[in-house]
Amino acid sequence: MGTFCVPMSYSPDPTPSSWTYRMADLVLCEPIELYNILNQVTKLSRLTEPNYLCLLAIFYSFQSTSPSSPWLSLFFCLSRNVTELEANNVRSKREYDESHVITARRVKKKANEYLIPESVDLECVKYCVVYDNNTSFLEILRHSSDDDVSDESREGPVLGAAIKCGKALTHLTRHPVRILKGGYERFSAMYHFFRTQKIIWMPQELDAFQPYPVEIMPGKIYLGNFRQACDPKIQKDLKIKAHVNVSMETGPFFTGDADKLLHIQIEDSPEANISPFLRHVCHFVEIHLELGSVILVFSTLGISRSCAAILAYLMHRNEQTLKRSWAYVKKCQNNMCPNQGLVTQLLEWEKIVLGDLVTDIKDLY
Repeated sequence: MGTFCVPMSYSPDPTPSSWTYRMADLVLCEPIELYNILNQVTKLSRLTEPNYLCLLAIFYSFQSTSPSSPWLSLFFCLSRNVTELEANNVRSKREYDESHVITARRVKKKANEYLIPESVDLECVKYCVVYDNNTSFLEILRHSSDDDVSDESREGPVLGAAIKCGKALTHLTRHPVRILKGGYERFSAMYHFFRTQKIIWMPQELDAFQPYPVEIMPGKIYLGNFRQACDPKIQKDLKIKAHVNVSMETGPFFTGDADKLLHIQIEDSPEANISPFLRHVCHFVEIHLELGSVILVFSTLGISRSCAAILAYLMHRNEQTLKRSWAYVKKCQNNMCPNQGLVTQLLEWEKIVLGDLVTDIKDLY
């Protein structure tokens, strides 16, 4: 596969104000955000769209001469010769081949250039996410007490591998480049089921990819559809212990167990009345959160009735407006679309929760 080169010529101004400005094109991406990006769906997984996600893995093994200062090793590595960089590429390939996030592409490095696959059109990509082993900050300042570096080299931030690569890509993208917070170590610990050794994904394989429920509260509440609620592997991987079923269908799990299943049988129509069940939803979810149970809230498609239940709970839990809850859930489930009747009832729920109607329905669309 062909590649194009991205030079590593960026030299940041060490002053805090300019550094903040120069880092504006980079943002930290929490693991939950990448997880939800990977699990967006229309008719098929959005991973089938060539300009949806570019996920880049950059694995480099740095060995510091000062074990107590791991970030200094990043600085020392930048001055190593080409032979050492090629050795790092070998280590990078081995780590990538052993395990990486699904659909991730490995970033190679030659001398002072990153080699990005030519098939990636970064200008058109909606999400560009870069990760390394464990970068957790956009900047790490060297301590003035470090005696192993010169006065000149002490100035300014030390960049992790993902940040250096991401910064080199910012002039090629329309949207900010996301740096996965905690890197592969944290993401793979949270979502071990999204680790793979697969390197090449054929179009038909992406078509067949079955997304998981999106995550609303990390490790606690998930939002999904009926198919996902019937998948035993998903229940096991996400450690689901309770269901809130907002549909007419009956799922295979927790049947007859009122302690673990709340089944709200309403149609997906503007005439459906969900209001009498909203307090029960909030109470059921709160009990299971106190017990440490993981909850899956679902409906037939996972975009209308189940979203309304999630919105009602977030408004209740956080004592916040429908508008604010809507924006958050929309970020998690991009195609969320409660019908007009449910929205009207959620506005009434806002009056109950806050004592007043604050949200204008026009602000939701």
